[in-house]
Amino acid sequence: MLSLVSDVMTHTVVALRDEVAFKDIARTMRRWRVSALPVLDEDGRVVGVVSEADLLPKEMLRDGDPDRFGRAPVLPDPAAKADAVVARDLMTAPAVTVRAGDTVARAARLMAHRHLKRLPVVDDDGVLRGVVSRSDLIKVFLRDDTEIADEIRREVVARFPAAPTGPVRVEVHDGVVTLTGRVWDASLVALVTRLVRTVEGVVDVDCALSGPAGTADPHRAPQEDTARAGDPGAAA
Repeated sequence: MLSLVSDVMTHTVVALRDEVAFKDIARTMRRWRVSALPVLDEDGRVVGVVSEADLLPKEMLRDGDPDRFGRAPVLPDPAAKADAVVARDLMTAPAVTVRAGDTVARAARLMAHRHLKRLPVVDDDGVLRGVVSRSDLIKVFLRDDTEIADEIRREVVARFPAAPTGPVRVEVHDGVVTLTGRVWDASLVALVTRLVRTVEGVVDVDCALSGPAGTADPHRAPQEDTARAGDPGAAA
């Protein structure tokens, strides 16, 4: 079962109105120990985000030291950022947001691609409902090993018939999954492995599955098969 943003997000959120002044923004960040704050319009819709990076141009401009070649420092959007005094002029817009029904994986991809530490969570009307952070997303890796193993058996293994020699065995230790046994078709091994990797909380997969007795394991090196074939004591 895929984890959703609603499963891990923080519902109590500190936010700003778009007319909040520069120093009040800085005080709020310091008080709540956050590096970014969503900015809301009068209807509670998220219209942007103010981060520490949005506040820095003013300090850079105040310093004003030229570089060693005598040039003034190059500022990102100096007119809009360095001279801004309220949230609406400081914020980065539009805000990158997610919905509560989005998967944790989608939120993680957005954070990675946009280099963000947190994302506002909004409803269908864009109204703020919470926030999800990097620390929230890694909660999926705190799942109990037994819970992970049970989901793999129920949602993955049960969908594939085992070979007549016995069922597929699933063991999980610290999020690392070990799969042993045989499946009806050796071509299914790679698919089973990929599906197990999608289970929330899985750190890695050690797959020792093979096809029916007498067929080659598609993950075993050819020289290993040759060695086993020449070993009369090797098990089938």
